[in-house]
Amino acid sequence: MKKTTSRKSGFTLVEIMIVVAIIGLLAAIAIPNFITARKTAQSNACINNLRQIDGAKQQWALENGKQSSDTPTLADITVYLGRGTAGSVNNLYCPINATKNPGDGYNINNVGTAPQCANFAAATHNAKLL
Repeated sequence: MKKTTSRKSGFTLVEIMIVVAIIGLLAAIAIPNFITARKTAQSNACINNLRQIDGAKQQWALENGKQSSDTPTLADITVYLGRGTAGSVNNLYCPINATKNPGDGYNINNVGTAPQCANFAAATHNAKLL
């Protein structure tokens, strides 16, 4: 007589638990790094916006014969941002600002002073133009 045994293939509970533990370990390592990378990217985007504002201010002052004590408005420097004569301020906002309106979150200041991010906080949003 021949004995026939049917054996179902599949994963055991221990194997599944090991896979879940490995995935949990990888997530525990990756999530803090992702948060740090996101904060760094937001600060870098904000610093880049500050550089664009400062460059536009300087160009506005040179072309219009302004002094270092004169303060431009956002409308004054719009033509010096972006491409062409129209300029664009549509993407010029601080990334951590909730409203996402053009120019929100930035203090343009006068020509002789660097622009500042209104959301600057040394611990959380370290975007400062030196």
